[in-house]
Amino acid sequence: MPHSPLPLAQMDLALADTRPKRVTLSPGAMLLRGFALPEASELISALHDIAKNAPFRTMMTPGGGKMSVGMTNCGALGWVTDRRGYRYTPTDPLNNQAWPPLPPAWQKLATRSAEAAGFKGFHPNACLINRYEPGTRMALHQDKDEGDFSQPIVSVSLGLPISFLWGGLKRSTSPHAILLEHGDVLVWGGKARLHYHGVKPLADGLHPVTGQVRFNLTFRFVAPTD
Repeated sequence: MPHSPLPLAQMDLALADTRPKRVTLSPGAMLLRGFALPEASELISALHDIAKNAPFRTMMTPGGGKMSVGMTNCGALGWVTDRRGYRYTPTDPLNNQAWPPLPPAWQKLATRSAEAAGFKGFHPNACLINRYEPGTRMALHQDKDEGDFSQPIVSVSLGLPISFLWGGLKRSTSPHAILLEHGDVLVWGGKARLHYHGVKPLADGLHPVTGQVRFNLTFRFVAPTD
């Protein structure tokens, strides 16, 4: 299916951007600038449909802290956190219903993105959706609840720009900041799969598509458990 054309304003910005489209952050980690722009409108439309059935919520950490970022999920499994710990569940704890299915177009984008970054055959079964409002952030952490580190993580940015923090394999490694903008896709796997990462607090702004919000779609493959 052909991609929907970009609005003229976005086309002008894309043509004026002379930065490299692919940037290696470290071995196994690549930024694909603007890779999801052609599908951005459809991604956001589907995102709102998902949120109608599985609303964004503020989750609690095992230690009792409250996360500032709004979260929901789609796919066969969804990531949750509460006093019982971090884990993936087949049902939404708010309604005990299955999470909304992963849209086929999202699946294809994740697979294409991973392949563009050098990881063929990626077929996610979970997508964690984060909603950032001004002042919200994500502390440095590893994505290590999936049980299969041979598969990459694919992260799609929509809406307001944010400073992404890319660290190392130890929390003590000082991270460096990378600007993530609307339509950017970040992929990490292989040697980079367990690198620490996070984002700085979202700055105030107004995006023409998402308003004062940034959304992040994070695709993962979660290994089945007995």
